[in-house]
Amino acid sequence: MGLDRKGAIDFEHAISSEQGVRASHRPDQRQREVRGFENLMLGTHSRCSVSHGQTTLRTGLTLEKLALTADPAAMRRLAHLNGLRAFEAAARQASFALAAEELAVTPAAVSLQIKRLEDYLGVRLFERLPRRVELTDAGHAMLPLLKEGFDLLAEALARAGSSGARRTLVVSLTPSVAAKWLMPRLERFTALHPEIEIRLDTTTRLVDFAREQVDLALRYGAGRWPGMTVTPLMSEDVFPVCSPKLRVGRRALRHPSDLAHCTLIHDASMPKASAFPQWSAWLEAAGVTGVDSRRGLHLNASMLAIQAAIEGQGVALGRSVLVADDLSSGRLVRPFARRTLLRFGYYIVHPVRSAQPKAVAAFSAWLMQEAGRGAGAPDERRRGRQSADAGS
Repeated sequence: MGLDRKGAIDFEHAISSEQGVRASHRPDQRQREVRGFENLMLGTHSRCSVSHGQTTLRTGLTLEKLALTADPAAMRRLAHLNGLRAFEAAARQASFALAAEELAVTPAAVSLQIKRLEDYLGVRLFERLPRRVELTDAGHAMLPLLKEGFDLLAEALARAGSSGARRTLVVSLTPSVAAKWLMPRLERFTALHPEIEIRLDTTTRLVDFAREQVDLALRYGAGRWPGMTVTPLMSEDVFPVCSPKLRVGRRALRHPSDLAHCTLIHDASMPKASAFPQWSAWLEAAGVTGVDSRRGLHLNASMLAIQAAIEGQGVALGRSVLVADDLSSGRLVRPFARRTLLRFGYYIVHPVRSAQPKAVAAFSAWLMQEAGRGAGAPDERRRGRQSADAGS
């Protein structure tokens, strides 16, 4: 996202030039408002480009044409779009300097534009402290609605840019869920919906749907993400898994106490808030003593822990959703029957107002169908609740 060089020059000129301030009542006011609208769009959504000084949507509809056909009175009421954009960035970053970096202008330009906005509103939006800025009550009151407005503008551009026959659906999920569950199944979706292209954005953090242009996420947690449409997808339990070769030989795994002779593989990717059981909790529940639960191989990704178990490097606590295919293929086995049901599960999450409602609906329906093919189908009666959510 962000501005190209032309957009940066236009924006900074509009907000830092004293001549620009004095000229706000001249006949070319409409042109200035159009430029502010163009700069706003450039920073709000990446599906814009600048060509010969004119901002153009992928559909060929220029923002200049869009602005000129709008109600002139409405455009006059939006004369402070640059100031609103500067305010939103500074409020989100809690810094004029960081806002300036994001907008590709100088901190002085951001400060001036916010001051002009404050003068227009007749209230202070920021407290200027020696080394930081803080929102005033008026700033706090304005910020949520302004963010919603920017998100709606981004959605409008996304819908215009995705109006062609082929659409790209951006899906956010963790690398382990992508590799161990989604990728082996994704070909079935593309066969059903060749008109929808899928782009996977793999990350362990919660994404900002509007700012990162993500359409849908598979999240692991308790199912509480305010302001989102949340659909239960799969529950999950955990149990020891290992390579079949650890079940044979003189030191074959036959009883949980035999873990004293094996390397314990630890999945360090799961935060404590997820209630994911560690080896100490599993051993205690199994009534096993004399096993040092802290020793072994510690890995920061679930798929690495699973792969280490497949390679025979030890015994891992496998998550049922992620090890299902490896168990079916025989790459992994369950040496013991005991399993622990996790309080968290997998959810389909997307904004209430989607930029691609048909594609999101199609992919969500397909995910539910795939989840129903095997263990892990959602069962709210069995799943407990936690107060915090894990990453997406």
